Amino acid sequence: MDDRRYYALDALRGTMMMLGIVLHGANFYLAAPPPTIPIPTDRNNAYAFDVIFHFIHSFRMPVFFVMAGFFASLLVEKRGLKGTYANRAKRILGPFVAAMLTILPLTALFLINFVLAVRFGTHDILPQLDQLQTLGEEMEAAGVPLDEPSSGHLWFLYYLLYFYLTIPLCRWFVGVSLVKEAACRRLVGSPGLFLLLGAYTSITLWPFKGAQILEGFIFLKPHVPSLIYYWLSFVMGYFFHYYREFLSICRARVGKSAVLALFLFPLSVYLSTLEYNAVGNVTLIHLGATIAHGFCTWALVYLFIGVFLRFFDYESPWTLYTSQSSYWVYLVHMPVIAVCGWWMVQYDLPAVVKFLAITSATALVCFTSYHYLVQRTWVSGFLTGRRFDSGWPWREPPVVGRRP
Repeated sequence: MDDRRYYALDALRGTMMMLGIVLHGANFYLAAPPPTIPIPTDRNNAYAFDVIFHFIHSFRMPVFFVMAGFFASLLVEKRGLKGTYANRAKRILGPFVAAMLTILPLTALFLINFVLAVRFGTHDILPQLDQLQTLGEEMEAAGVPLDEPSSGHLWFLYYLLYFYLTIPLCRWFVGVSLVKEAACRRLVGSPGLFLLLGAYTSITLWPFKGAQILEGFIFLKPHVPSLIYYWLSFVMGYFFHYYREFLSICRARVGKSAVLALFLFPLSVYLSTLEYNAVGNVTLIHLGATIAHGFCTWALVYLFIGVFLRFFDYESPWTLYTSQSSYWVYLVHMPVIAVCGWWMVQYDLPAVVKFLAITSATALVCFTSYHYLVQRTWVSGFLTGRRFDSGWPWREPPVVGRRP
């Protein structure tokens, strides 16, 4: 039985949640949004936010799903398959349905308001019907499937529900691997695994323009290419719980992963941009983009897992608080940041000022609401199965102990 507390992975999972505020804040101020995101951005924009957006997007969700698979395996080990499904129904399905009925409509309203404010210069809380009609026609012409219901930022929970259904397949996969356990452990510790993961990921990126997953996945209608792409991360996370030397490999190869990512990230973005702007046959450019993105993603997955294992694998008030609050922050940050982004459209300020204002305000609202309205209430019980009584982390005494 694996009874270890994975402080580093808790901190990593919470940090990836918090990066959602940065990612979605940057989305409002893109200077050159990809054609697969045909939504206008604020008139005050800067290319720095394109870099921030593409960088975070290149690793955040794969890291999330690796962590989800890892902790799903841990949960199955502790509670069995039936207990795991009962737990996931309460902690994932229940909050997903509740958020779809409450949080998502508010988010959609103010995202629409933001687009209308950018497009028409108006600033109404309730959209004008004629502007909505015009906007709808323009978005349909740009290829946005407005007739398909969306899960918005909740798509992560929605995909998790699909992936949990494959846990028996993941268990079978691990069982088969144990027949050749020694060989599998050698593979996990070798560069061969990275090459296999990068190659497979590159193949799964082929259906996506620019080799960037920026389309299709937010709708309730299952988007098979996106499911295939992200499922690999979940399966490998499940696999890595049995072959935990993978964690040591990540920790030992932080430097190599950083150098590789430093080369592959700008190359991947450059090739995507070439593809978006190219005229005629783009097959070779697309092939290069898929390879660069596929390997870049796993270089960053290795890097961030390694960094957190090396520097944050110990008990601390910050790790504990981040882990406890991250689910709430993930759920509510989008309507808050949408309201803030919509409100800032009317002001002619540098993009960096607007970005800092909306991300700071969103963080303040999310954490303050969690601290005073959520952690000690039934809401925390509904989301995590527990109520907490944590103080602000900077007021908590540091934990005395040796870092592993």
